[in-house]
Order: sequence, then structure tokens, then C-alpha cells
Amino acid sequence: MENKKCQYEDFKINVKLMLSSFWASVMFLYIYGDYFELYVPEKVTGLLNGQNILNTPYKLLLATVVLTLPSLMIFLSLTLKSKWNRVLNISIGIFLTLFTLLVGVSSFTEWRIFYVMLSFLESVITSIIVWKAWHWPKSNYSD
Repeated sequence: MENKKCQYEDFKINVKLMLSSFWASVMFLYIYGDYFELYVPEKVTGLLNGQNILNTPYKLLLATVVLTLPSLMIFLSLTLKSKWNRVLNISIGIFLTLFTLLVGVSSFTEWRIFYVMLSFLESVITSIIVWKAWHWPKSNYSD
């Protein structure tokens, strides 16, 4: 009797699809963090009274620009040519890894420990994005 090993079918995922899915995961983690923060005591009251970190139009614009980057990268990772795709994934990935680590380190309070966990996960995923983009497979043709 032969000993047959079961092998599951698998296929190679295109690097653009992989990067796009990592960015989508980062976006969901950002959204979860912002949503869960609404449960922190006095957060909603502070939002209603204008007593929050984003208390000027320019701070709100800056936060919007930073948090828009991952959602744009979902699309750009699928559509840009590989050279620019790689450069943007590496540079924005490094920036957001450092940014989310800073957010995590500055969130060590009892009610924001969830931010620490989310920041850690976001930093891991954006580090993987940098790694995958840095090691982008080479081909014999240019696109």
C-alpha cells in the first residue's frame, strides 16, 4: 500500500494584489481604532466640545492626508507600474510604520491599550509591505 500525502492546491499571488490587500488590512485597523476610541470615557464629549487633538482645520487636514495614504495605496498598488509602485510602497510603508509606532508608544494608558495593540499590528503589516516591495520579483520584461 502506498503512502500518499495530501497536497492542497495553491497558486502564487501577484505582488500587486498582495500589497493592495495588506493596505486594505491597515485601513480596517485604522477604522477599528477610530471607532473603538469612541468608547473611551469623555471622548464623545470632547469631540462635541471641540476639546480634542484635531481642534483646528489644519490639524484635521493633516490627519486626513496621513490617513488617506493607505486607502490610496489600495488602489495605487494595483494600478501603478512596478517601478513607482515599489517606491511608493517602500516610502509610504516606512513613514506609516514609524507613525503608527509613535501612536502606539504615546497611547500607553489603561483606556487606550487597544491603540497599542492596533498600532503594533499596523506596524507589522506596513513593515511587511516594505519588505514585499523591497523584494519585488524581477522579470525579463519591463512594464
